[in-house]
Amino acid sequence: MKALLVSGLAANAAGTVAMLALHARAGLDPLYDVISTYAFHEDGWLLPTSLTLFAVGGVLTAEAVRRAGAGGWVVALLGAWSVSMFLIGAFPTDRPGVPLSLSGGIHRYAAFAAFLAMPAAGMLLARTQARYGRAVRILSGIALGALVLVVTPYVVRMAGVPLGDGDIPAGLTQRIVVITELGVLAAVALSLLRASAARAAQRSQGGVSPILA
Repeated sequence: MKALLVSGLAANAAGTVAMLALHARAGLDPLYDVISTYAFHEDGWLLPTSLTLFAVGGVLTAEAVRRAGAGGWVVALLGAWSVSMFLIGAFPTDRPGVPLSLSGGIHRYAAFAAFLAMPAAGMLLARTQARYGRAVRILSGIALGALVLVVTPYVVRMAGVPLGDGDIPAGLTQRIVVITELGVLAAVALSLLRASAARAAQRSQGGVSPILA
């Protein structure tokens, strides 16, 4: 299980490096430009690369969580997040001003599924983890709060209220969701690594401790 967790953390770290490199090279405004628009930059290939690495990290962590004895809902939510991250990268959004296409629709709803699945998994896991449990709960709560801010402009526009691109810092709220959800995934992996090490130490001393504790 340790190999799964370390590989998952490494994949997420590599994905983060790719995402930061794209941000540094694109020169867009992170407050107002959503991450999806970075796909139209000449280095836009870094976006699906980053998201695919996140997906791989999520799958590896989900398998480690399953082996640790987590409930089926937690594993399913982590798996759904991973699949959604892959779909977000595989199906780019539409350029501004273009009607919603099939690719754009898959991208949009996969993003919403990912943004919802991780904090839900985090809240469930926080109940069973003493190590980093509070951090997981706080990060999941922030992610859910930021998700509401991400969704609000779409709801307001559907209600017929016009909003300008500069009225709400959509890029900032979206990045808060992504950062906190990656934080949840990292905290869960680190918690399991510590629990696994503690379990191994107790076994060597003749005792037993649960992994998810």
